[in-house]
Amino acid sequence: MIEDLNVKGMLSNRKLSRALADLGLYEFRRQLEYKSKYKGNYLLIADRWFPSSKTCSSCGHKKEQLKLSERAYQCEACGHEIDRDLNAAINLKNLLYQ
Repeated sequence: MIEDLNVKGMLSNRKLSRALADLGLYEFRRQLEYKSKYKGNYLLIADRWFPSSKTCSSCGHKKEQLKLSERAYQCEACGHEIDRDLNAAINLKNLLYQ
């Protein structure tokens, strides 16, 4: 499973653009799609608007605002605190099994 990202929009951010341009995200996605088909696997692509970072992986509460500078996710509803990227990964895994 991968997440569809708005790479064009992220490239307009001066702080991220150089690092993202070097990554070659489109080529990485293309290779994953190609190899998945070749091996007979299914590649699930989460919608770019799926709130994987804003949703609590414990209770499902969704934050309205989450700044990029906030590296830890703290749920306002249940108090669950977790690394932001780990929280998003758990939410994507849960999306796979829905």
